[in-house]
Amino acid sequence: MNVNFATISDSQPGVIAALLRASYAELLRSDSRWENEEDKFEEYDREVFAYPDTVGACVFLTRIGGKLAGFGSWDPRRKPEYAIIGHNCVLPEFRGRGLGKEQIREVLRRFQKLPAGAARVSTCNHPFFVPAQRMYLACGFSERRRLPASNSPNGVELIEYEKAPPVCIVS
Repeated sequence: MNVNFATISDSQPGVIAALLRASYAELLRSDSRWENEEDKFEEYDREVFAYPDTVGACVFLTRIGGKLAGFGSWDPRRKPEYAIIGHNCVLPEFRGRGLGKEQIREVLRRFQKLPAGAARVSTCNHPFFVPAQRMYLACGFSERRRLPASNSPNGVELIEYEKAPPVCIVS
């Protein structure tokens, strides 16, 4: 797999929101609790391009063979204690090839340079996110805690994972 991770500098606003819409299309169609997510996708896209030296610097676009396949993002503001993995977006046509795991490895490589102590990531306790749950465990993360659905804007339990320091890259 010829994977390339690139900054957003050569991309146009709208690319992040488009990737998120395509990646979550099945969920958005099948569960009304997620209907407001598209507004959040647009807002995040605007922030990435409005603040290229902060928010935008914590995003990479992923290409396979030159084709846009997804992106990864992170939030380093809590370093040195920990950093947070944000979006791990993979387009449906590229799923099942280990790309999500490869993007996590890339984010962890970047965490080592920060340096960040632990790495944290969260996902929802919903059938759509079961592959993500399995992937985080396969990448060496441990379940840290579960936040009740009542605390979630979508009414879905949130599962938080942590990879303790030193943050090692999983092969």
